[in-house]
Amino acid sequence: MKLLKINTIVFLPALIMFLTSCSGSAHNALSDAEKADGWHLLFDGKTLDGWRDYNGTALTGSWEVEEGTIKAHGEGSDTNGYIVTDRQFENFELVWDWKIAKGGNSGLLYHVVERPQFPVPYLSGPEYQLIDDANFPEPLEDWQRCGVDYAMYLPDFSTMKVNPAGEWNTSKIIFDNGHVTYYMNGQKTIEYDAWTDDWFERRNSGKWNNAPEYGLARKGVICLQDHGSAAWFRNIKIKELPRKTEERSLFNANDLQGWEKYGTELWYVKDGLLVCESGPDKQYGYLATREYFDNFELSLDFKQEADGNSGVFIRSFIEENVKVNGWQVEVAPKGYDTGAVYESYGRGWLIQIPDEKESILKPGDWNNLRIRVDGDQVITWLNGEEMVNLRDEKIGKGQGRIALQIHDGGGIKVLWRNLKIKTL
Repeated sequence: MKLLKINTIVFLPALIMFLTSCSGSAHNALSDAEKADGWHLLFDGKTLDGWRDYNGTALTGSWEVEEGTIKAHGEGSDTNGYIVTDRQFENFELVWDWKIAKGGNSGLLYHVVERPQFPVPYLSGPEYQLIDDANFPEPLEDWQRCGVDYAMYLPDFSTMKVNPAGEWNTSKIIFDNGHVTYYMNGQKTIEYDAWTDDWFERRNSGKWNNAPEYGLARKGVICLQDHGSAAWFRNIKIKELPRKTEERSLFNANDLQGWEKYGTELWYVKDGLLVCESGPDKQYGYLATREYFDNFELSLDFKQEADGNSGVFIRSFIEENVKVNGWQVEVAPKGYDTGAVYESYGRGWLIQIPDEKESILKPGDWNNLRIRVDGDQVITWLNGEEMVNLRDEKIGKGQGRIALQIHDGGGIKVLWRNLKIKTL
């Protein structure tokens, strides 16, 4: 029998490719099935394209690509060493491989909001903690250990398997319209619902008590942390999930559940109505939703019993010294642009209403104000009449709370009712 001679030079590379594809060991790549299912890579295995410094426009920190991984050199600290994706993500399934140096500390954060007022990403974004529990040089509280939702929710450490420092682990986060699930090496470890009473109780009673915007964002960039030790990441892939809409009331006519007061001015419920009234300090005061609302249509009724200098803030956040940073739909006495849009920092009035529309306001009587915010567009209606229709790039990039205002100066009293919202 004549034996067939095989050209091993040609055959060997093909064999290696075949075995690699069969074993699934190719890194930083998506299968055809994953592509069809909507998965995308956040790291191509070769470059750091798509990543940059937190609150920056370029990548300048101590990160590099090393043998198909994103490597943190270990030169970062609590105040620096963070890189983020160029894109924001809202609802998603996120999977990544990671390993860490002995005694090391790192993390992955999501829904991170970039603002000059937030010098570090953990003031806004939740963190999936990555740390070497066994060799960390300082004692760790349970809420600091590997795999926790940092300072919020803990796994069952007795059943969770984490490979030791220097070995690869695979983690996953599913964020589906507020329902959150964490996985470690294929095992579900944490499951909770964000923005519930339990969530806010945890947020307000521990590490984040003085971080009023922590965890509120419904979208944001994804962040990797260099916390002073080497860490490696690969196979970072994400599948976006659809947004769900809802309709509900923001005021239950009994108490201020779902709202947070800022300042010393008066907010209370009387006869089923929400009342805002100047207090003895005669300063600015705010009543803000404890949740963020990005795209929505809000309808409410207001009645100005005294000086009606007030307003409805949209996509706004709380700063120190009782200051709301964002955009205000004006509620004011006749002749002062009720329904117009004002920026509380920087630019002032973005758009005012024409004089002939001032007569639409009914002083001393109930008025209906409707506000639609969708992307970069804001439309307001007063008593069924369109007041403004504005597109603004800066508003389009914003996100935050809805807040009612008491202006400073004293003598203000406004009643509110029927606060209803429909998310878009």
